[in-house]
Amino acid sequence: MSGAKKVAVVTGAGTGIGKAAALALLKDGYCVALAGRRREPLQPVADASGAGPCVLVLPTDVSQPQAVRTLFDATVQVWGRVDVLFNNAGVNAPGVPLEELPLEKWQSVVDINLTGMFLCIQNAFRVMKAQSPRGGRIINNGSISAHAPRPNSIAYTATKHGVMGLTKAASLDGRPYDIAVGQIDIGNAATDLAARMARGVPQANGQIAVEPLMDVDIVGQSVLYMANLPLEVNVLFHTVMATKMPFVGRG
Repeated sequence: MSGAKKVAVVTGAGTGIGKAAALALLKDGYCVALAGRRREPLQPVADASGAGPCVLVLPTDVSQPQAVRTLFDATVQVWGRVDVLFNNAGVNAPGVPLEELPLEKWQSVVDINLTGMFLCIQNAFRVMKAQSPRGGRIINNGSISAHAPRPNSIAYTATKHGVMGLTKAASLDGRPYDIAVGQIDIGNAATDLAARMARGVPQANGQIAVEPLMDVDIVGQSVLYMANLPLEVNVLFHTVMATKMPFVGRG
């Protein structure tokens, strides 16, 4: 990159997809604020990047409004602006029949996957509308589950369908302010969260089947591709998936 460095905020940056995206952005020359609930996973990502003063570790619970505001205010205080938000933080609920899912587990998934994502979008809009040059890009982490559920996944699936609504509404509302909002839907990236796919997971027909995985660094490159587009261009939905995973068609 040439000229002034761009600034990104990545939530859920300590592991998996968030870590891969943060490292891809840092390697490309971005200054990146690493957000996550605990400092312990975030600090090794910062250290591994070798980015020195161009990386911030900011422990953040995205379900808490004041914590999210502090995340964005701290980033602006250090670097002056936010060009990219990778809205990635998310959790799952136990894979139990929906009638057995405790309300507190449902609420926790909604608080982080949906409300947390909204709060990050809201604060990104606040910053991006006011900064000069105006605007920026928001990339929401959806999921293949934003289109098709897995068995016993009602909380995760419902929130990821909700993320699609957030993406569409924010994309529309961001137009007047040069804020481009898109979504990346990821299928079977090789992370700790998805490791069970290699051992076999329930399918819609009740069988247990091993599913192929893809290198999580490919997802990081996909996020980087979207981040580096000029603001007059938006990828509204980008699906990146293991080629042979059972998503397209009937298994």
